[in-house]
Amino acid sequence: MSDDRPVPVIIDCDTGVDDALALLFAVRHPGLDLRAVTCVAGNTDVAGVVRNTLTVLEIAGAGDVPVARGAERPLIEPARSARHVHGEDGMGDIPGLPAPARAAADVDAVTLLRREILASPHPVTLIPTAPLTNVALLLRTHPEVTRNIERIVFMGGAVATGNATPVAEFNVWHDPEAAAILLTAGVPITMYGLDVFQRVTVPGADVRRLRASAEPGARLAGDLLAHRPSAPEPDGDDPRGGLGDAGAVCAVVDPAGLTTAALPVEVSLAPGPARGQTVVDRRPRPGEDELHHGTRDRHLVDVALDVDVERYVKLYLAAVEGRRP
Repeated sequence: MSDDRPVPVIIDCDTGVDDALALLFAVRHPGLDLRAVTCVAGNTDVAGVVRNTLTVLEIAGAGDVPVARGAERPLIEPARSARHVHGEDGMGDIPGLPAPARAAADVDAVTLLRREILASPHPVTLIPTAPLTNVALLLRTHPEVTRNIERIVFMGGAVATGNATPVAEFNVWHDPEAAAILLTAGVPITMYGLDVFQRVTVPGADVRRLRASAEPGARLAGDLLAHRPSAPEPDGDDPRGGLGDAGAVCAVVDPAGLTTAALPVEVSLAPGPARGQTVVDRRPRPGEDELHHGTRDRHLVDVALDVDVERYVKLYLAAVEGRRP
């Protein structure tokens, strides 16, 4: 960050175990000013996402950060949840989680996004950690918002291997058309994809310490980390937990922890096994396709290729536990 002023951020999420980890960090890191949270169907249905989001914000001590309900399905595809990863309630089925005490805002997600982006006295960093349906609807309905967006840092896509399919990451696969619209936003974009997402894991000793904490937010972080797919035996000897989406929020606070390259990225939209793939062009020069058919208009994205794992783990734990890093 260039000065001591907190970075104004808005998170668009499908809470979700690791979205919850991201929200905990965003609320508790002093370098971030969380202005709003918008919800979209993804890891679970949108009503569940709203419930989970409100619960996490209350446990984190977020105050009256506005939360809005957004799209209940992708632009074209039906909704397809990831409950097999995130549990039936989307939050790892952690016992004893309280119902939220407050309700969502009385406006929809696109309206809230427009209102908060344009009202911010400083340009906003938008952090989508979910399928990009809300963001696509915002950009198509209110393109004027881009004048007050500093950057979009989205968790999605992959340079190498996917998870929803061999080549497609879940958030982009869930709504490929929305992801394609995002890439035409006309603002700087960072793609925090699976190539770094899957590497940032918290050691078992730290997970156990968090789970034993008397402070509700830290304890929730520990329980969520223990549920992550990188911790198949949360009560075993080393229950490592993946930060997942939270790493994208760490990258806003500390972008130097990422190694990125400005590369052309496009989304495969055709039916078939490559649908939803983020096609990242790492070639040093044009190939035969361009030479024979001409170049296409592809947008440059700052693609995350490497991450300082220890740096982001320390950053995350210090914020969630209220310590200096």
